[in-house]
Amino acid sequence: MRVLIQLRPTPDVVAAVADPGVTTTTADVSDGLPGVVLDNSFVPVAVPRPVPATGGDPLSLNQALTFSLAAEHASVLVRGEISDDELSTRLTLLPNTRSDVIGVHADPVIESSLVCGGDAPVGDWHDVERLLRVADLRSEGLDGSGVPLAIVDTGINAAHVAQRIGRAPVIDARNSWNPSGVSGRAGEFDVDHGTMCAFDALISAPKASLIDIPVLLSRRPGGSAMDGLLSDAVAAFAHLRTVLDALPAATRSLVVSNSWGSFSPRWDFPVGHPGNYSDNAAHPFNLIVASLEQAGADVLFAAGNCGRECRDSRCAYPDRPIGGANSHPRVLSVAGVDTEGERVGYSSQGPGRLTQRKPDICAYTHFSGSGAFGDDEPDSGTSAACPVAAGLVSAIRTRWPASALSPSQLRALLRRTADDRGGVGFDYDYGYGVLDVAGILASLRRRDLRVA
Repeated sequence: MRVLIQLRPTPDVVAAVADPGVTTTTADVSDGLPGVVLDNSFVPVAVPRPVPATGGDPLSLNQALTFSLAAEHASVLVRGEISDDELSTRLTLLPNTRSDVIGVHADPVIESSLVCGGDAPVGDWHDVERLLRVADLRSEGLDGSGVPLAIVDTGINAAHVAQRIGRAPVIDARNSWNPSGVSGRAGEFDVDHGTMCAFDALISAPKASLIDIPVLLSRRPGGSAMDGLLSDAVAAFAHLRTVLDALPAATRSLVVSNSWGSFSPRWDFPVGHPGNYSDNAAHPFNLIVASLEQAGADVLFAAGNCGRECRDSRCAYPDRPIGGANSHPRVLSVAGVDTEGERVGYSSQGPGRLTQRKPDICAYTHFSGSGAFGDDEPDSGTSAACPVAAGLVSAIRTRWPASALSPSQLRALLRRTADDRGGVGFDYDYGYGVLDVAGILASLRRRDLRVA
C-alpha cells in the first residue's frame, strides 16, 4: 500500500524542505524506516501546522486558522510503500517508538471525473458563453487578464485549444510543474482531459494565464492514463503555494481547478484510522488545501460523478461520495447542470464527508465544446463544470484580487447569488443553486459603490 509518512526531523531539515530555493531528497529527511520502502523519486514536501486564531481545536476547519511553515512548527512528508497488512508497521512507527514520526497517511489513487457517455451534448460552448453572460463580463473588464489559473489534470494541449476556441491561450510555463517521472512541456501534452478543462475555463476567462500541472499523468503500477497518486497533488499544491507567495500581496490571485477525486475506499485507510483521507481533516493534503486558500487562492474541486441516477462504474462509496478535499469547507465544490439548467444524473449529491453542505454550487456541463474526445463527444462530467466555474472565478479576479475580496468572501458571494433550483435554500442535489452572473455582477457593483 502506498502511504505518505509525516515526519518531524530537525529544524534545519524542515527549513531546507520548506525553502523553494533548496532541493532536498528523501535521504536528506530520513535514513530509513522499519517496514517501509521509501520512494526516493518523491521530493519531500513541507506541511504547515494549523494554528487556531482563538486557541481552539486546530483540526476544526470551520474556524479561523493560520498556517505556519516555520521550522519549529512545520512537518515533512515523504512517500513510501508498506505491506497490505500494515498494522505492525504502523505500530512500529507510532510516536512513542519513533519520535520523528507524526503519522502514516493514505496516498489514494485519484482519477478524473469524466463519465456517463452515450447521451448527446445539450447545447454547445456558445450557449455556455451566453449563460455566463460573457459579453457583460467583458464590458466590466472581467476577462481573466493577468490572473493565474492552474489546471491540475492531465496536461494541456495549447494548439488544440487555440484551434477550437479561435485564439491562442496564455501558458505560464515558468510557473507550471510536472510530477517526478512525467516528461513534457507546459502546453504541449497530448489532447486529453486536461485540454478539455483548459478550454472550458477559457470560455469566460479567455485571457487568464494557464499554469499547467499534469498531476494525473503520474503513474502507479497497473494504473491507467487518467489517474495518479494524491502524493503528487500534495507536491503540486506545495509548488502552487510558492507561486502564490511570490505574487504582490495587493494584487494577489490564484485560481486552482481540480477535476478529479478519489472514487474508492479501497485505496484509503478506513474511516477513523488516523491515516484516512476521505473523512480526515488532519490528512496532510487537506491541511495544505486549507493553507493555500488562507494564503489567497480560490480552490475549486469537481463534486464527482457518483450521482444516484447515473453513477460512474468506479464509484465504490455506498453513500456520501463527496469526500476528502472535494468536500473541504474552504473549497468550492462544483456540481453539474446542462445548458437547460437541469441537474445531470451523474453529478454527485451530498452530504459531503469533511463538511456536510456539499456541493456548493452548480455550473454547466455536457455541452459540445473542446472536442478533446471527438467532435461528437460532449465536454462532460463535473470535470467540465469545475473549470467552467473556475473560469468565472478567474474573470472576477481580473478586478477583484484576494486583498479586496477574500476566497471565503467570493465563495459566499457565489452561493448567495446562485439561482436556486432545488428545494428552498441549500439542498444536496444543487447545493445553493446554479451560478448566476447577473446577480454576481450586481453584487460586485454595489460593493464598488461602498468602497468608493
